[in-house]
Amino acid sequence: MAGPRSSEPRRDGTRRGSAAVVLLTVFCLVVAAGCTSTKSASTSATTTTPTRPAARRIDATDAAALAAATSQEGCDELDAGTCLLPFPSDRFTVEDKATETGRRVELPGGQIVNTEGVPLDVTEWNRNDGFSPGSPGLIEAPGVDLEKSGTPPLGDIGASMRRGSTSLLIDLTERRLVPHWVEVDQSAPPGTGLLVVRPATSLKEGHHIGIVLGRLVDSKGVALQPSVAFRVYRDNITTDDPVVAARRPAMEALFAQAAAFGARRSSLYAAWDFTVASARNLSERMLTMRDDAFERLGTAAPAFHVGEVVTTGLPDGIGRRVRGTFEVPSYLTDQGAPGSRLVGGAEGRLPSYSGSDYPAEFTCQIPTSALSGKERTSRPVVYGHGLLGSMSEAENSQVAKIASTNNMVYCATNWIGMSKQDVGTAVTILGDLSKFPSMPDRSQQGMLNTLFLARLMRTAGGFVDAPEFANDAGKPLLDTREVYFDGNSQGSIMGGAVTAVSAEWTKAVLGVPGMNYALLLSRSVDFEKYFEVLNQHYPDRTQQMIIYDLISMLWDRAETNGYAQHLTESPYPGTPRHQVVLDVGFGDHQVSTIAAEVEARTIGAAVRFPALAAGRSPERHPFYGLDRLTRFPTRRSVLIYWDSGTLPPPLDDITPAESPAYEATCTGMTEDELDRSRPCADSHEDPRRAPGSIRQKDEFFRPNGRIIDPCEAKPCTAVHRAELDY
Repeated sequence: MAGPRSSEPRRDGTRRGSAAVVLLTVFCLVVAAGCTSTKSASTSATTTTPTRPAARRIDATDAAALAAATSQEGCDELDAGTCLLPFPSDRFTVEDKATETGRRVELPGGQIVNTEGVPLDVTEWNRNDGFSPGSPGLIEAPGVDLEKSGTPPLGDIGASMRRGSTSLLIDLTERRLVPHWVEVDQSAPPGTGLLVVRPATSLKEGHHIGIVLGRLVDSKGVALQPSVAFRVYRDNITTDDPVVAARRPAMEALFAQAAAFGARRSSLYAAWDFTVASARNLSERMLTMRDDAFERLGTAAPAFHVGEVVTTGLPDGIGRRVRGTFEVPSYLTDQGAPGSRLVGGAEGRLPSYSGSDYPAEFTCQIPTSALSGKERTSRPVVYGHGLLGSMSEAENSQVAKIASTNNMVYCATNWIGMSKQDVGTAVTILGDLSKFPSMPDRSQQGMLNTLFLARLMRTAGGFVDAPEFANDAGKPLLDTREVYFDGNSQGSIMGGAVTAVSAEWTKAVLGVPGMNYALLLSRSVDFEKYFEVLNQHYPDRTQQMIIYDLISMLWDRAETNGYAQHLTESPYPGTPRHQVVLDVGFGDHQVSTIAAEVEARTIGAAVRFPALAAGRSPERHPFYGLDRLTRFPTRRSVLIYWDSGTLPPPLDDITPAESPAYEATCTGMTEDELDRSRPCADSHEDPRRAPGSIRQKDEFFRPNGRIIDPCEAKPCTAVHRAELDY
């Protein structure tokens, strides 16, 4: 269970149920319009006359159960077992005319309690005007058999768009279906049946969403029984309960929409609605910092100081390494130390300048060819490092290979907030989630630092005019017509976000990408060691799944999930459109390829085709919703699969190393054997090393660059990293 139910009243003094106000209007419109057809029967509502059951009075047994469910202030009566389920839900929002959505999150206090008895401080969450655009829907369905129930699986996402699908994810704002899949949490205790409805593309910012579950059955085909509260709404059972009376119009509106998509009201297991956070809510903190910082900077380059120049002991192809610091306006408290917050953030204000600058570090790798070549020949590339790492990742042999092969200067800074120096803070957060807001706060300063590094690489008075960035003839070696971005792993998860707000570059390669930590965490081997800490302090599995949803609501401020809808098209004000390459490692153990496809659907990227060799994909109908791109060069954004022989990814919410195929193939191997085995080794680092990927960056990272086909119309394969010397 997710902790004791709270009896704490709402701040506005009202009882639950105020979420019904908005849906009451929707209901009236639906009835008046007769659910007129818009597009096609598979994706849009069709003409139908919703049938409302004849009213009947509640019996004594159900009345007692309903009273027990609705008497717990701050909880949702639809799930009598766990207070915060179903989640997300507009049961946990209130009307607020000051927000973009007209709603404001109002999570109850006293929930998500750690083993020390400390509940989650919901203050920061309750400043949101909706939930994450990547929110999975969570509800308990003990004993459910998804295959027998006929819910759409990950391998057949298209089934979710068919009329009469067992599960419906409805954009109520646009009256259309949203592609999704349904899974059961594999780590939950047997019989728990925590059901997860996962969007296959981001839910539109500020939109109103409905989740509807039809007839669910167990392994014997016996129908699961809905909660008493849901039956009261579904079957039009009358009561004197004011909570039910307040919510009933909202539920009737949702039932009407469900009927328009072929749902049989009499057999529904559950239905609820929620609001997605607005674009303003998700991005205004970062955009406020960006705009203020660059206004302070003007057209100049940031001030910088070179602290070290290294010319010996460097990787092959690198002739000089330059390290130093550069100044960025700081919007953090406590001199920007790990665990600091945005100035004004704790009080709910937009970030403001702290009055001092943050001394961000940088490291730059200059290829030997640039030192001996002609003037202004080397293209500048900003590099984004991996999970809780550091800028020193840009100094390794893999980056050296790209830089030297393509005559590019690669520079990096630390992704503060998610860097090596933040590991201690991350561990502390896992013991007390009330401290989590500091992570996205500091990460947004890290994003700003990255933008300033790009400006430093492309502007007069910056690196181009420094003697440390001159060639052997004393001439500037940087081609400053454009700067580009290349990030891997976390560097692509955060890199998509910083690219979306960047006016410094328009072309980015996001290596082994993904987004939405509510989707990524349980599928990543990287999270396993951190999960041990979380599990010590929050051992209940249902609570853990709610936690993933909750932290995504704030993490969106500093990762691609919160910015993806503006990454390529519909750019933010003062921001250009961007073209993006998503280089995906098939079977990746650290960043799920599933998350990369969700990102591709959201940003409108096509999948390079043929994507994989026949029989490699574990999905029945792979690449749902992605245009198949066969003609190159292109100016579209593209997802490219790189296959180095790793086992296909599992379709459940487990890590690849937990899959039956991995256990059957790889059990008993030593670490060295695992690293050298093509089926068992993690493909995470292989795409960035592929010669075709390196060649593609050479063609793309140019002022008039376009994306080429790196694999000559065949499925792209990568050499396993253990077989390379870089």
